[in-house]
Amino acid sequence: MFQQTRPRSRLSSALAMAEVTYHVAVRQVRKTHGNALVALAVNMLQAVIFVLAFYVMFVMLGLRGSAIRGDFMVYIMTGIFLYMTHIKAMGAVSGADGPTSPMMQHAPMNPIISVCAAMLSTLYIQVLSVFVILFAYDVGWGPIEIYDPIGCMGMILLAWFTGGAIGLVLLAVKPWAPTFVSIFSTVYQRANMIASGKMFVANQLPGYMIAMFNWNPLFHTIDQSRGYAFKNYFPHNSNLTYPIWFGIAFLMIGLMGEFYTRKHASASWAAKR
Repeated sequence: MFQQTRPRSRLSSALAMAEVTYHVAVRQVRKTHGNALVALAVNMLQAVIFVLAFYVMFVMLGLRGSAIRGDFMVYIMTGIFLYMTHIKAMGAVSGADGPTSPMMQHAPMNPIISVCAAMLSTLYIQVLSVFVILFAYDVGWGPIEIYDPIGCMGMILLAWFTGGAIGLVLLAVKPWAPTFVSIFSTVYQRANMIASGKMFVANQLPGYMIAMFNWNPLFHTIDQSRGYAFKNYFPHNSNLTYPIWFGIAFLMIGLMGEFYTRKHASASWAAKR
């Protein structure tokens, strides 16, 4: 009874890892509340509040005329959904259990499972929120028209991927400089309120302002998603290759940093803090 059983094949190892990842992802989703439905409702309410707040702000400031010709709510939601997916993925991964976490004392658990669970739980919540909000809007206010829904969904996945890649780099740096990671995460989230480009149309920006936002992968994904959402909008100041290569590069850097940190991190580092 005290003997640990180990999988004998790669398939059984993969299945065991998938099972642990599933349970950790469920734990991540239900951390906000003991009731699973309430936990999901709380997460979806955040997206609803963001959409309504930006709608009221655009109407009060008279900025509706500067939006893309088409459904104004679709214009807002293409920015809000991708912004929240990107930020939530980064926050979930950077806040995942590291090598010195008490969760790592359980034999099947490891940091890779923790990162995968954080990514999957964030994707599940955000995709569910998108479908619920779009369904409620379609039923309550009128039929919603999206030119290329598959392309828009692909941009959500790309925003999720780049956010997770940035979060993985922060997770690797966190044991070495926890204060810096905390400050950087807050600044990055606040800066992306404007730098993501969700409040304006990229095609209407002058050249000197494009250089201020071109570094941000979220700026490219939001602008490209509006190109898929609206039939009459063709993004000229963004591309798909940059966020893809950005995400891959940060993913590789994060994996190498996490592997190095896992070998050297110690629980005693935080004793003096």
